[in-house]
Formats: sequence, C-alpha cells, structure tokens
Amino acid sequence: MSRFWSKLVKELTPYVPGEQPKTDNLIKLNTNENPYAPSPLAIQAMQAASNAKLRLYPDPESTDLKACLADYYQLTQQQVFIGNGSDEVLAHCFQALLKHDKPLLFPDITYSFYTVYSQLYQIDYQQIALADDFSINLDDYCIDNGGVIFPNPNAPTGRLLGLDSIEAFLKQNTESVVVVDEAYIDFGGQSAVTLVNKYPNLLVIQTLSKSRSLAGLRVGFAVGNADLIEALERVKNSFNSYPMDRFSTAGAIAAINDEAYFKDKCQAIINSREWLSEQLTSLGFDIVPSKTNFVFVSHKSKPAEGVASQLREKKIIVRHFKQSRIENYLRITVGTQEECESLITALKEII
Repeated sequence: MSRFWSKLVKELTPYVPGEQPKTDNLIKLNTNENPYAPSPLAIQAMQAASNAKLRLYPDPESTDLKACLADYYQLTQQQVFIGNGSDEVLAHCFQALLKHDKPLLFPDITYSFYTVYSQLYQIDYQQIALADDFSINLDDYCIDNGGVIFPNPNAPTGRLLGLDSIEAFLKQNTESVVVVDEAYIDFGGQSAVTLVNKYPNLLVIQTLSKSRSLAGLRVGFAVGNADLIEALERVKNSFNSYPMDRFSTAGAIAAINDEAYFKDKCQAIINSREWLSEQLTSLGFDIVPSKTNFVFVSHKSKPAEGVASQLREKKIIVRHFKQSRIENYLRITVGTQEECESLITALKEII
C-alpha cells in the first residue's frame, strides 16, 4: 500500500471482473458474453467509420445514437442518455441521482459494482437480503431510502421480476429514484422502459454488451424522465464530454436497427439455455430459474469450487463466487449449442 495513496483509495475494495484468459483454446463460459458474432451490419458500419473523420472529435451529445434509441423505444431524445458501457452510465447515476442523506438500497446478492460505487462515491447504503429462493421482494424496499437500484433479471442469480411487481413498488416509492438495471432483459423479460413516461422517478439502464454481442465496443444507455437525464448529462460533462467514439456510435446504431438478427440470436441463446438447464438437472444440479444468458447452479453433492477446477482442467471456465450464501454455486454462461454440449460431456465425466 503506497504512502502516496489517498485515504479513499486505501479503503476501496475494487470490483473484480471475470477472467479474460490469454489463451484461445478454452471454452469461455465465465463472463456472460454473447457467443455469437455481432450483426454483420454493425461490423460493416464500423468498417465504414474508419475514415478521415477520425481526426475529429466525435459528437459529444451522441445525437444520432440518441435519435436511434428514442425512435426504437418511442421516446424523445431528451429521455435518452448514452455512456461508455452501462458501467459508466451506472457510475454517473450513483453520483447524479443516488447520493443522498438517506441510504441507497440494493440486494445483498447482486451486481457487485453497486457496493464498489457506493464506497467510491461515499454513498451510505443498505443491502436487502434476497429471499431463500434468491428472489427480490420489493415489499422489503418500502422503507425510508435515498434511492433503490436492482438488476432485472438479477445477477448472478438470473431471476426475473415481473413488471407488475415493479410498477406496484413505483406506486409506493415516489420520493426517490428507482434504477432498474436491465443488462439481461432481452433474454426473456419485459423491459420497464414501458413505464418511464408514467413514473418520473424511474430510470432504466441497458447495455449493448450482452444481447447485441458488442461487449468489446462499450455502449450503454439510460432512459427515463428528461429531468433525470439532465442530471446524468451534468455529471458526464463534468467528467468526459466525449464518451462515445465514432466506431461505437456507428456500430451501435447498425446493431439496434438489425432487429431480425438480434431476435434470432436471442432466441438461439434462450433455446440453448433451456436445453442446458434440462441436462444439468439430469446430472443432479439445482438450477435457479433464469431469464438471462446464464444459469446459476449448485450440485446436490459436488462442491462448486471443485467442479469449476475440474472443468478448467478440461479447458472450460465458468464463474465461481466465494460470497456468503452463494459459495456453492456456479454461474455458467450459455454458449453456442456446441459449447453447451461440450460442457455437458465434461460434466458427465466429472459427476
């Protein structure tokens, strides 16, 4: 620990991202990346963006991408915020909308960046325990708070909350911002974007990393009331006025417009997820119901850490969390059907 570090840095426990191995001979099922290539139209658009205009700064307002998303969700451009991946959007959200005198509320088992951002921006927070089946009960959040944030579906559990539950909560929690983090919504859920015009305190955050196969591009966005978006813009323009480069903007617009490709690949992942869940159940795994591009599983007799280690020996990597309550669970990304079949073959040998 350096003597030159600030007190804040010394006290931080940084987020630990999933492993990005340096070798190419692994079946990589640990970071919930889409196993399919991006839309060919997105790749063509990014190739076309490689031109002399790269000498110029990109549009600081990401106007074209905002217009594309506004049209897609039938909103105004003033209701759309663009950021360098949804993690940056979340970071701005924590500073702009969730830093208040009362505690921020989020689940005890959830995206671990929420704790990191709370510490980084010195936000008081309270973690609300998931139910025994790992579901979120929003009735537990009907207490005094400075904001509420949760993923839907939740990660790493994969469980989905219905829109009726979210709307019922919004009717009760009217005095603070509610952020719904929808990184995985396209794999079987219904987006809360449909509620933003009805509830001025609702902000919905999404990413193109998962369902649009653009994790390497870093494009995230938020939609909500124009007043919430203005707060995000104020923070963004105090931090980095040019978060979206020309390649990202071009690729994102093309990917959003290629609806047929998007739906086809999402359905392929959903089909493989259901097949994989059936196979894992037959091998003695308990599976948390998933509406994401991953499954969260625990074996009845085999310790999770040992299974992960043995899978790695077979060139397959999955995610094991050592956190309390979930230390005996594995999060397994849904790969291509061929990758899922290789995983099951390996598990049959291990189990």
